[in-house]
Amino acid sequence: MKLLDPRVDFVFKRIFASEGNKDVLLAFLNGIFSDAGEPPLNEVVLLNPYTDKDDLLDKQSIFDIWAKTEEGKLINIEMQLFNKYDIEKRTLYYWSKRYSGQLQETGKYKDLKKCVTINILNYKVLPNEHTHSVFHLREDRNGTPLADDIEIHFLELPKLEHTPVPGEGGLVNWLLFLKGIDDSNWEVLSMNEPVLKKAMDTLQFLSQDEEARMKYEARQKFLLDEASQRDGALTEGFAKGLAEGRAVGRAAGIEEGKAEGKLAGRLEGKLEGKLEGKLEGKLEGKLEGKLEGKLEGKLEARLEVARNLLAMGLDYHAIRTATGLTDEELESMKRI
Repeated sequence: MKLLDPRVDFVFKRIFASEGNKDVLLAFLNGIFSDAGEPPLNEVVLLNPYTDKDDLLDKQSIFDIWAKTEEGKLINIEMQLFNKYDIEKRTLYYWSKRYSGQLQETGKYKDLKKCVTINILNYKVLPNEHTHSVFHLREDRNGTPLADDIEIHFLELPKLEHTPVPGEGGLVNWLLFLKGIDDSNWEVLSMNEPVLKKAMDTLQFLSQDEEARMKYEARQKFLLDEASQRDGALTEGFAKGLAEGRAVGRAAGIEEGKAEGKLAGRLEGKLEGKLEGKLEGKLEGKLEGKLEGKLEGKLEARLEVARNLLAMGLDYHAIRTATGLTDEELESMKRI
């Protein structure tokens, strides 16, 4: 006989929220509170006991367990087989609804009772290695509580790496029972926590009951389909977002690339232009220098002829006519 999985919320509620199993719920809660360093409960009242009228295929059906203590403290227990995401905000939202909902009865803030939320998760969510994490509302520096009305527990089953130890009581035995459908360690677990035997008997009875198994399989299929749709929507949304992001990023990249390319092009163009300008200037300078040199050479030759003619006794008029020199050029010859 294959045991039903106690992590399916329908089975979990049948085990812990049936009217005949209030002692099982009380022992489980005391295991949780004891692990958190809190005093045990003496009694617990089921506010929404399991009933066959619960619609297993209705999203609105409540498979959480609602309970109340002698002092009026409200407790909400939820088993989650699959990750529904945003569990932190979801937890605060439903905690606030339970807390504020009390005002509909009394209408007085002073009558608000403490609300405790217990999430049992079949997946990891918190960035630590603690199987059991507890949160309260306290001042950051000295830990002074603002109010003791909020208490949130996270029990993350995948973080539990423990084997049953004979004689070791406490919460770990309940979590090992819930973690899987392996009954090979049940004897040790039930010896450590005697009330667990009743939970095990309930699970075995449900596993043998044909009607219960049909409801279990229907509920399991519903949860699997719901998780598949959620994951499919996330995958589709991610793919769409990725495509849109790429398009936007490509357009932005083109604009940035154009701006960077324009700047780089200007710098490169300026450098290339400078080099080309230097080369052209050098060539033009050479040509101009060569021309100036030739002109200066011709002038010097005519001046030399003029000097020779002057030495032969010719007058300036004859020399100017013979050489084509100007009066200024002839005067410069005198100064040399």
